[in-house]
Amino acid sequence: MHRKTLAVLALFLFAFTVSFAQTKVVSVSGTIKDKAAKTVLPFVNVVLKTEKDTVFVTGTVSNEEGRFTLSNVNPDNYFLEISYVGYTTKRQSLFVGTLSEFLEVPTIELEEATQTLGEVTVTAKQDEISGKMDKKTFSVEDNISQSGGSVLQTMQNLPGVTVQDGKVQLRGSDKITVLIDGKQTALTGMGSQTGLDNIPASAIEKIEIINNPSAKYDANGNAGIINIIYKKNKQDGFNGKAGIATGLGSLWVRKQNLPNIRPQYQFTPKVNPTLSFNYRKNKVNAFFQGDYLYTQTLNKNEFVTRTYDDGTIIKQQTKRNRNTHFANAKAGIDWYINDHNMLTVSGLYGLEKIIDNGDQPFFNSDLSERLRLWQFLEDELKTTVMASTVYQHKFKQLGHVLNAGVNYTFHREDEKYFFDNILPTYSGKDAFALISDEHVVDINTDYVRPLKYGRIEGGLKFRWREIPTNMKFIPGLNSPLDTTAGGAATYKEIIPALYANYVYESKKFEAEVGLRVEYVNINYVVGSIHPTYKTDGYNYTQPFPNVRLAYKINDNNKLSLFYNRRVDRPNEVDIRIFPKYDDAEIIKVGNPALRPQFTHLIELGYKTNWKSGYFYSAAYHRLADGTITRIRTIVPNTTLIYSVMQNAGRSYATGLDITLSQDITKLFSFNLNLNGYHNRLNAFTVLNKYPQETTYSSPTRQIFSGNAKLNTFFHLPLKFEIQLSAIYLAPDLIPQGKIGHRFALNLGVKKLIQKGKGELFLNATDLANTMVTREDIRGNGFNYVGYDYYETQVIRIGYSYKF
Repeated sequence: MHRKTLAVLALFLFAFTVSFAQTKVVSVSGTIKDKAAKTVLPFVNVVLKTEKDTVFVTGTVSNEEGRFTLSNVNPDNYFLEISYVGYTTKRQSLFVGTLSEFLEVPTIELEEATQTLGEVTVTAKQDEISGKMDKKTFSVEDNISQSGGSVLQTMQNLPGVTVQDGKVQLRGSDKITVLIDGKQTALTGMGSQTGLDNIPASAIEKIEIINNPSAKYDANGNAGIINIIYKKNKQDGFNGKAGIATGLGSLWVRKQNLPNIRPQYQFTPKVNPTLSFNYRKNKVNAFFQGDYLYTQTLNKNEFVTRTYDDGTIIKQQTKRNRNTHFANAKAGIDWYINDHNMLTVSGLYGLEKIIDNGDQPFFNSDLSERLRLWQFLEDELKTTVMASTVYQHKFKQLGHVLNAGVNYTFHREDEKYFFDNILPTYSGKDAFALISDEHVVDINTDYVRPLKYGRIEGGLKFRWREIPTNMKFIPGLNSPLDTTAGGAATYKEIIPALYANYVYESKKFEAEVGLRVEYVNINYVVGSIHPTYKTDGYNYTQPFPNVRLAYKINDNNKLSLFYNRRVDRPNEVDIRIFPKYDDAEIIKVGNPALRPQFTHLIELGYKTNWKSGYFYSAAYHRLADGTITRIRTIVPNTTLIYSVMQNAGRSYATGLDITLSQDITKLFSFNLNLNGYHNRLNAFTVLNKYPQETTYSSPTRQIFSGNAKLNTFFHLPLKFEIQLSAIYLAPDLIPQGKIGHRFALNLGVKKLIQKGKGELFLNATDLANTMVTREDIRGNGFNYVGYDYYETQVIRIGYSYKF
């Protein structure tokens, strides 16, 4: 009896002890590797879901060593979902018990997706729109129909993006900030859209479209941010990729020239070799990305009819045959000092050479008399050098980091124009030369600290920027050039900024609240005696808040509400005082009195996911004060038109953006994007001061517009993939007028060879040659209609190999 009592007491005591020793939460960790190469895989998505009803529990990404940690996991039955671009998504069962507070998962190995192309496509499409619904991410390699082209050409296929007059638009606005690897650089005009048509897409890994940026990003760009991310490998050992693409454009003449000018470019060649590699050993990773792009293009081929109120009619053609050489190299070293500290030093060099041979004949209404022939040669050389140093410190807490960086950019623009001004009674030779040296220093510090239910972010940025520019006019006989408008001018910019951001997440609700405060001081110093413009500038200290509130209806449905206040500061070229004569009678000039455009955006988004696709919609309203635009006016008693940058009235855009992505079968999938909006520009009056004071008044103008894009994907046997894309752009408002509808079909075919290491592609853009731009412009005393038959149809073929 005594023994039985002792046994029962002992059993009870043991059970009591075990019950109190059981762990309530567990930290799960492990390592992820490439199955074939046995190398670790950094930045892999790891998601933990319940086994019973697949409810999302938590998630993370692996670090540079392929390690991941999931903290505060309750004991239960789960499965891990591991996904990574280019690899097959893996699901692995996981039992989390109660006897240990730490659980080490055996090494997880992922297989490259070359054997299961369909699965890669599914994963990529589901991840295009982020869970926060603030951005879309697109892999450049997946855009088969634009492979071998430029970044600008690649963007034409992306949902929600349109290209008009060589500029990217988001939801009908071209006020966009363009970043490269998260930074503004002179390669793209320090955030503007310069040079996108000359950056090879082969150098780019992915493109992020950020419609609702947080306070972390610069406040510039009311329509959003486009972040172009260069390729960079971090795998152990020596790895790389080499490729070559070539093609032909302008396969036939779409519209014959006006009489007696030089021929249009036809069968224009394109060549794009590319090489990227990295070598990683122990604590050092060295990387290189080099690209060369040579193109001949019929860059512009516009036929314009100008009609004046006095009955004068002038017909003109602007034809520009362009040769472009673009060389780009980026190299650097990542030094993993220890587990908590890393230093990256990198440099970028870009060289862009443009030769334009242009013809611009002017005729009377029935083409019986040529009034003038304006021929020009443009010789432009752009040189960009960038040096960057970034230091990162990782604290012991996962995700607790401090980043600090310094970036210096030099950009030279060396531009020369030579003109032949041929009239019935005489001929003259004119020229001008412009040189501009841009210097930019950026200093950044960013801090992130995870919290129990979110994180806090904060940082500061300081920018110093200076652009001295000198224009020299060389007049000929009876020169039409305004030689008094030359000389020197210097753009000076100082912008310190602070930001803070708080992110909260619970089972049902999400919130992100941020504030960025910027002080901006801009001075444009006119160093010569200009007939119209004097030294000018502005400064301000302004807050730029952002708010995101989200409600998770369930695992597959979410509502998000966004608010952003942003600004568009005029670019240096927008205020540049020198007239540009690449069009002899429609002359562009800047305006140093131009002021920033401030914008408010509110958006309501909804996203629902299902096993084989997703549906996303966003209703948005954007209000802009001091809308920046070009205003065209005529000089009294002449037919000359001057196009001057101005702040017009208040403008609005209200619209609905819809994206549907669906895998129909393993062999076929598609995504459809529809964007419809109402554009309105209130009545305004402005004064164009150059070359003579002319007042222009506009009534309220509005239009319903939009665009549609359909991308279809065929995943065929023998590792073939086909992409067919259709693009429709509805008529839309442009300054003082309207642009007509446009339509294009693009086709691409890709095949993997050499056990997935090699890739062949063939594509064709604008298959039916239907992409023609029509513009209708109305000013005081004139109107004109223009049709631009520039090169849009290109056929390319290419090959690349991974090593």
